[in-house]
Amino acid sequence: MSAAHLDPTRRHDAVLLFDVTDGNPNGDPDAGNQPRTDDESGQGLVTDVAIKRKIRDTVSLLRGDDPRYGIFVEAGHALNTRIEGAFTANPPKISNKPTPAEAAVAQQWLCEHYFDVRMFGAVLSTGKGGGAGQVRGPLQLTFARSIDPIVPADHTITRVTQTRQDDIDKGERTEIGSKWTVPYGLYRTHVFYSAPRATKTGVTSDDLAALWQAMTVMFDHDRAATRGEMKLCGLYVFSHPDALGVAPSAALTQRVTLTRANDDKTPRTHTDYTRHIDEAELPGGVTLTKLVDLWP
Repeated sequence: MSAAHLDPTRRHDAVLLFDVTDGNPNGDPDAGNQPRTDDESGQGLVTDVAIKRKIRDTVSLLRGDDPRYGIFVEAGHALNTRIEGAFTANPPKISNKPTPAEAAVAQQWLCEHYFDVRMFGAVLSTGKGGGAGQVRGPLQLTFARSIDPIVPADHTITRVTQTRQDDIDKGERTEIGSKWTVPYGLYRTHVFYSAPRATKTGVTSDDLAALWQAMTVMFDHDRAATRGEMKLCGLYVFSHPDALGVAPSAALTQRVTLTRANDDKTPRTHTDYTRHIDEAELPGGVTLTKLVDLWP
């Protein structure tokens, strides 16, 4: 029998903790690429879309040669072309608006061939003839929010070559730019998996294995100069005994708590926080799997 967190017929609620040191975990293009923050609390934010992007890219690295693990939302590929390809793969090819039956067959084909459609869902109602409707995926994430407020820093940087030859001819030797970083932030996001929805999209135990593995290593394969050092600090999966679950998600995720180890010290590493997990008297049949836990 597979481990509880790999069972696609059970509901799962998870807590994911990661940190950033001297980097920008998710810049806001509407604010000069500053790190995203909650304007009222000052806490740092990372969108669910950014985290899903990391999962998609990592699954592609892990399972790139497997035809079941294509990535639907992928740079350089038009979504309409892929939607229409689902109809082409299931003759007869549509010339007008597809029937509900044709759309259902296309949806099934897309779920079978694209991991992110199967897991996250997708809007497929674009393209020729109105597309293939919408797939509601079983897995969703919240925005990640830092435990404490962050203090973004803007650094002036210089480059020793110019963009334009005219500037070099005028004697200019450097160009000035800027780079935003967060000195340190520990972020938390929650992950929710619905088994009934997974049944409709065809999620398997192998899909869950790919998901958890991707979350475990995604920061190691998403390095960039702008992001500084990011690492996964904790991944804790609460698995219910059945598809619908026996307790509210919040009753489980709130069992993972973080507090400052020393209120007089500015946090600069995950061990500047104390991580506590209340494992006593879990609801009947719920199991906890600690896939990653960097705290001693």
